[in-house]
Amino acid sequence: MLTAVYFSAETAHHIHFVFEWLAILSGVQVYRWLKRRKGQMKITDSSSFSVLLGCILGAGICNKLVFALEYPPLWMEHGWQTLLQGQSIVGGLLGGLIGVEIAKKIAGIRYSTGDDFVLPLIIGTIIGRIGCFLAGLHDSTFGLPTTLPWGMDFGDGIARHPTQIYDILAAISLGLLLWLGKNRLTRVSGLSFKLYLAGYLSWRLLIDSIKPLPYPYWLNLSGIQWVCVIALLCYLPFVRRDFLKL
Repeated sequence: MLTAVYFSAETAHHIHFVFEWLAILSGVQVYRWLKRRKGQMKITDSSSFSVLLGCILGAGICNKLVFALEYPPLWMEHGWQTLLQGQSIVGGLLGGLIGVEIAKKIAGIRYSTGDDFVLPLIIGTIIGRIGCFLAGLHDSTFGLPTTLPWGMDFGDGIARHPTQIYDILAAISLGLLLWLGKNRLTRVSGLSFKLYLAGYLSWRLLIDSIKPLPYPYWLNLSGIQWVCVIALLCYLPFVRRDFLKL
């Protein structure tokens, strides 16, 4: 059993908050770098700004909604202000997608913008999950007890799956697979993002089964798992359509 560095609840909250904003700011900077590297419009131009603003607003709203779905007793007992303390990457991803599509509709943008978000999302996920890992038991992202040799003690003497690390490795792996296939994937604009989103949703549907279940829904799945199922059912036909264009 490995032992993680653990902190008090107050310190863990501050650490998580710092890494959460580092993830957001890093993602924005990587997005700007990609736009400049491609010689495309600056982020201050109206179309790029609309897309980024739509992404941030959509992600900010939906990550709270999915968190509320995951922990209904929490906000029912303590009020909606408790939602300010919670985040959901799945909610952020789906909300960002919805926000971008709405912004593109308003701004009259017809081309795909998703591929430019893949690397920022990977970087943001890695940084955000480091914060989750350091928060330990004061964050809801740790796994169930395990006897595997890499089980982590987050401060209560119990070896648990370090699911935060699993998530980091999953994001890196998805990114590497997309990079290896980039020569083909670039033939269909937006396909890389669709594959990344579908891959991450599938991963979360799987990996959340070895996390503590905060509130059981039908088939003993969590709120996030059901969000993943519904999103995949709606989204996979578009992934298949674009994949067949290769």
